Amino acid sequence: MTNAKDQYSLGILTISDAGSKGEREDTSGDTIVEIMTDFGFRLALRDIVPDEPDLISERLRDWCDGGEVDVVLTTGGTGLGPRDVTPEATRAVIELEVPGIAEAMRMLTIESTPMAMLSRSVVGIRAGCLIVNLPGSPKGVRETLAIAIQAIPHALEMIRGWRTHPTQSLD
Repeated sequence: MTNAKDQYSLGILTISDAGSKGEREDTSGDTIVEIMTDFGFRLALRDIVPDEPDLISERLRDWCDGGEVDVVLTTGGTGLGPRDVTPEATRAVIELEVPGIAEAMRMLTIESTPMAMLSRSVVGIRAGCLIVNLPGSPKGVRETLAIAIQAIPHALEMIRGWRTHPTQSLD
């Protein structure tokens, strides 16, 4: 496994109406912190916003354009509910979509969670920053991030222009 220590900075954006009001603990965001810091990423920014597309898009724009983070992981708002707007808010700001990561997350988690086929997660790039939408539950975060983390360091290297072909397996 590649170690990203001191190499990449991380932003975590939790999308939750209840969480933004302080009515629910951000356990999914905590799960992301645990996984990504264990992998060597440095937490730079973290926030919770309600399920409002303009607020989500604004925060993604600010974080990516500000240059403080290399990757933003969102959690929440990727399902079929009327307030699940994270994919639309993400698509509104990305410059380049990276569908393979989202497709792999859905395909490879479907065996343990058949409802993974209902995920609308989006992955893309804005201003040299990778944005990855994750589910809103800690279990969903663990399962999908286990898939995505295999490609994230290489994607970030490609975005930065450091290298174009992996030299080692990430497993």
